[in-house]
Amino acid sequence: MMDSRIERRFAALEAEGRAAMVAFVTAGDPDLETSQAILNGLPGAGADVIELGMPFSDPMAEGPPIQLSSERALSAGQTMAKTLDMVRAFRKGDGETPIVLMGYYNPIYSYGAETFLADAKAAGVDGLIIVDLPPEADDELCLPALDVGINFIRLATPTTDDKRLPAVLANTSGFVYYVSITGITGAATPDFSEVATAVSRIKGHTALPVVVGFGIKTADHAATVASRADGAVVGSALVNAVRDSLDADGKATERTVPAVLDLVALLAGGVRTARVDAA
Repeated sequence: MMDSRIERRFAALEAEGRAAMVAFVTAGDPDLETSQAILNGLPGAGADVIELGMPFSDPMAEGPPIQLSSERALSAGQTMAKTLDMVRAFRKGDGETPIVLMGYYNPIYSYGAETFLADAKAAGVDGLIIVDLPPEADDELCLPALDVGINFIRLATPTTDDKRLPAVLANTSGFVYYVSITGITGAATPDFSEVATAVSRIKGHTALPVVVGFGIKTADHAATVASRADGAVVGSALVNAVRDSLDADGKATERTVPAVLDLVALLAGGVRTARVDAA
């Protein structure tokens, strides 16, 4: 059992009796400087855990909002090295907030998996969510990540049955990410009663925290999920806030950073209220 920022954060939140507000943003969206300002501001706005998307040209599980955020970042020149540099810069001012890199294996493979893990650990990355690496490929990245002290976080979905779940959970650490809908990110609103049942079922197989993402767009959604799970993940709504703040040429404006951070604060307020009410 590694002693990671992720584990420490969830233990602290459990002691407080509340769920985590998990914020997803895409590294380099809409440009490196603006993205760094957003990243640096997330903890102060109420994010307990940060998921930083690694831009990729073919993010197959993502809906249009996150696809477009990847396109904006890549067009602005974002690279894996720059993404790791963002984490390194963040760590100069924040040594406690967990950062999880989320994305696809191709950019890591291109970078070189062994080099990537060493550089990610040195930069201050705490966990990885790699959407397209199943448990059968654990030797590829999961086990080496655990060896260097990076949590490997697995996705469970509505179609992950009790027979499949032990394989999904076998080398998972940090937390389990429950995908609340079948389909792509940002596409639909989850059935929250089904989410509660699924979270309970997963918790029957693991002592890890279970966070819920996909389809959470409002403070009410976040509050509802926070009363049923250990964390609520918001991504599409945040990258939409970036998009909606841009000028006619797709460039950042003075509204871009506050648009994202104000929404995080609103959502975090929902998360915090939920556990107080439920207690």
